[in-house]
Amino acid sequence: MEWSKTKTIFIIIFLILDGFLIYQYISKKNANEYEFLAESSFVEELRENEITYTTLPKQKIKEQYLNATSKEFTDEELSKLKNQTIVNFNEHKVFSKLEKPFLLGENLYSEALNSFVKENVLYGDHYRFWKVDESMNSIIYYQTYNDKMIYNNSNAKLTLFLNNNREITSYEQTYLDNIEQFNEEEEVWQAIKALEMLYRKGYIPSKSKITNVDLGYYDLIQITSSHVLRPVWHVVLNDEVDLYVSAFDGQIIQSEVIPSTTDDKLME
Repeated sequence: MEWSKTKTIFIIIFLILDGFLIYQYISKKNANEYEFLAESSFVEELRENEITYTTLPKQKIKEQYLNATSKEFTDEELSKLKNQTIVNFNEHKVFSKLEKPFLLGENLYSEALNSFVKENVLYGDHYRFWKVDESMNSIIYYQTYNDKMIYNNSNAKLTLFLNNNREITSYEQTYLDNIEQFNEEEEVWQAIKALEMLYRKGYIPSKSKITNVDLGYYDLIQITSSHVLRPVWHVVLNDEVDLYVSAFDGQIIQSEVIPSTTDDKLME
């Protein structure tokens, strides 16, 4: 009699468990289908507005916030720099003048330039090319972490100064040190969702070309020489406009670009 009761209890438990698992499966399936339909609808909307975009990363990505401090360069480190003179130096910034200017080719950015940075700048292999600033006659690199760029950060920046002969004559450097991940990993927004946020807010007008989308980091908090960095999606429009969206919550980071207020956007 006892075994019969026990067996009945086990059967009831298994039925409840099966029902719960089936419910979980159906809920997840419905959520995935809704997400797919929503994404398909947005993609169609981009097509109708003649907005094209590069291939987007589709895999699920987990990221964390970063802690960092502004590096204090030491005399011992600076003594390793050859054929250059430190003419202005404080604990968080290096300004160096080359004894012999470095001639650049017809294209200012090249692998030769990358090699120069790696061979002549402290931690040079931790920086990546950002842009040529023609107004300041300079070339800008930003520091990277895990091969992701730390965007628009004056504390993680390398600026190469040129003369009128397209030669590098000096540079200024800052660097973030003691970079550590903190908090638990979180799944970031899909890149397509970041695009949709920018589009809904009017930052992507009709007939735009989204020429690059990648993941990097942006300052969240800076307290004296300490920094907290958050993961962001970096979106480039027409090879010239840079936009940033928090990869955790979709917040659009302050930009110089003014959202569109055209009639078609106001109708949405």
